[in-house]
Amino acid sequence: MGGKASGRPCLGRAKRNRRFEVNGLLKTDGKSILWSVAALLLLLSIGVPLLNVLTIALLMVPYVVLYTTLSKRMFAAHLIPVWLIVYLVAGPAPLIVGLFFLVPSIVMGHYYRTGKPVRSRMTAVLVSLVAIVLLELVLFDLVLDLSVIGALQDQLRSAASRVASEGVMKDLWTADMVDQLVDSTVQVIPQALLLSAFLLTAVAQYGSRIALRAYGLHPAGMPPAREWRVPRILVTYYLIALLLQLIVPAGDSSFLTTAVANLVPLLRFVFTVQTIGFFFFLAHQKRWPKGVPAFIGFLVLLFPPLSLIGVLDAAFPIRKSFQKP
Repeated sequence: MGGKASGRPCLGRAKRNRRFEVNGLLKTDGKSILWSVAALLLLLSIGVPLLNVLTIALLMVPYVVLYTTLSKRMFAAHLIPVWLIVYLVAGPAPLIVGLFFLVPSIVMGHYYRTGKPVRSRMTAVLVSLVAIVLLELVLFDLVLDLSVIGALQDQLRSAASRVASEGVMKDLWTADMVDQLVDSTVQVIPQALLLSAFLLTAVAQYGSRIALRAYGLHPAGMPPAREWRVPRILVTYYLIALLLQLIVPAGDSSFLTTAVANLVPLLRFVFTVQTIGFFFFLAHQKRWPKGVPAFIGFLVLLFPPLSLIGVLDAAFPIRKSFQKP
């Protein structure tokens, strides 16, 4: 969100960057070996049910730390043996997952090394994650003749057929109802993709910043919650999306319908975050106990209509009326 990034830049100038790379070439300490072992253990745990969710969330952290603290040559020297062991022990599936997160991790590490602002860093990583997913979908379709979305639709229809055949609410599972369920699920895939990419980026950002402190590095983090602001232009986009939602037919399967179906909840989530930031700002000005804005933020997440406060906060300078003279 908006606001100035706090903290010292990680490696803001070319001179520091060159010196850092030289140190990485000359010395591989025990910390980098431990992070390589961490990457190995995370990759091997991908096949463990339930634990693999945590694994996916944390997998970028060792990659980012290694890329930030080592030269490119030493980074490759640490990861290639890890990938070979994973392939020999667990097969290609964990290796594919590990390679999937390689590019976003390099992007984040590069932004750490060059001292770029946190907003630019997180945006670049999020975009790289989404781009890789889209590229894989295209490659599956062109090379393997496999449509992932089509396969998902088939699975949903099969599940609905099994439920209907077992007599569970049989009258409800009509052909039209199943088609509506499938279309609605497919329409929210972009929204789910963006939110997942955002969460992965946020976890990697938070975890890698903590880890890099052990190296004496202090990359800029997110601004305090009270400084979270979104561009005012998003209010206009939100109003347009709401208007289109009223105009576009609900049963339409066009691109515009899919775009609106994803854009409205995404922008609502953005303004929910803005609302939380507003209450943290208010708590800071009024010197409320720290637990008060956190509790209010929890309530805001439970009741999405409260995101209207964030819309008003972004559209009008209402924070000025609460600022101390």
